[in-house]
Amino acid sequence: MPCRDLAYSGPESWPAIKDWLAPRAEPGAAVDDAVAAILADVRARGDEALADYGRRFDCQTLTTAALRVPAAEIAAARAQVSPQDMDILTEAAANIRAFHEGQRENSWWTTRADGTILGQLVRPVDRVGLYVPGGQAGQTPLVSSLLMNAIPAQVAGVGSLCVASPPRPDGSLDPVLLATAALLGIDEVVRMGSAWAVAALAYGTATVAPVDVIAGPGNIYVTTAKRLLMGRVGIDMIAGPSEIAIIADASANPGWLAADMLSQAEHDPLASAILATPDAALARAVRAELARQTALLPRADIAARALAAWGATILTPDLDAALDLVNHLAPEHLELAVADPWALVGRVRHAGAIFMGHTSPEPVGDYFAGPNHVLPTLSTARFSSALSVQTFIKKSSVVATSPTFTAANAPKIARLARMEGLEAHARSVEARRG
Repeated sequence: MPCRDLAYSGPESWPAIKDWLAPRAEPGAAVDDAVAAILADVRARGDEALADYGRRFDCQTLTTAALRVPAAEIAAARAQVSPQDMDILTEAAANIRAFHEGQRENSWWTTRADGTILGQLVRPVDRVGLYVPGGQAGQTPLVSSLLMNAIPAQVAGVGSLCVASPPRPDGSLDPVLLATAALLGIDEVVRMGSAWAVAALAYGTATVAPVDVIAGPGNIYVTTAKRLLMGRVGIDMIAGPSEIAIIADASANPGWLAADMLSQAEHDPLASAILATPDAALARAVRAELARQTALLPRADIAARALAAWGATILTPDLDAALDLVNHLAPEHLELAVADPWALVGRVRHAGAIFMGHTSPEPVGDYFAGPNHVLPTLSTARFSSALSVQTFIKKSSVVATSPTFTAANAPKIARLARMEGLEAHARSVEARRG
């Protein structure tokens, strides 16, 4: 059996499923102390600490002088990538940019008859740090994460971007990663990974100027570092392991559904893949397909472990119950693999991203369609959203009250201040009455 075979009849079934999934949020021993020590070390020793950690975990010959990738090396990487692959990266970047252009926000103003002007200034942060995991010993960097994090920051108007990624054992970075940076016009790339990279971006070193916002996925050490530094810098989100939920009816293709579940299960042994359907025959067929397809994957061991621990086909009495289950799950990715997804989408309250119908699998959104693939996990879609242009902007209120407004309302404002025992507040406004 590749995954669990469960049932959901209604809200009374949710506590058992919730208890089953709860340990995904607590994947092991706490690493807070280890990460806190790394943060303190980088803050104290700067580049020397970065080079020390890099030599210990990534490249044995890394030096402080080699932390920064020369701009010429970044530009030259484009020639090391095939024209066909560069065309694909260029088209994906254009799709992502076009989608995020729709998220732009403008400053705005309102005026009153007495001359008062109120409004909001929308401004980008000055500088952003983008973390890109290196994958297997730096051999499979998450290039799509660079696209998904850098482009919204650029659309927001951020003027300075720094990319951090761990080096390969020979000290190099994957040319596809560097070529993507060149494609995006980014010329600041630093060879550093894990919690020490996050620390450098937050505190700054001789090589790395501090940033205002840090974005990008990573392992438990990266995530813990971001959490511990939240407040000193802005972060995109505290991300957990990946997950997918699928609602399917008899019109769905079981082979496609299994492939979609495996697209998440191959990420991590903690990844979750759940199918909710009222069709028992479909659920059986999907489990058979999961067993067949898992064996064919290069990452079969990871996918099998994820499915065994956190995968399930869940039989529901109808699509209404499946929707109820999904709204409790609040999944990162939701596929509506049904004959008429538009009839259901309005009833989805909580999901990071929703994929509509049989020809919109989750990887289309991961790489190419345009919406961001950095999404809330572990049910945080109940209150948070995908990474967006808004991640990289801040808003300042503007208050320009006229003499008439201030004089007319000073007694009321002063009274409110004195209700709170703040006499100086009251006198500040009363002084304007003349």
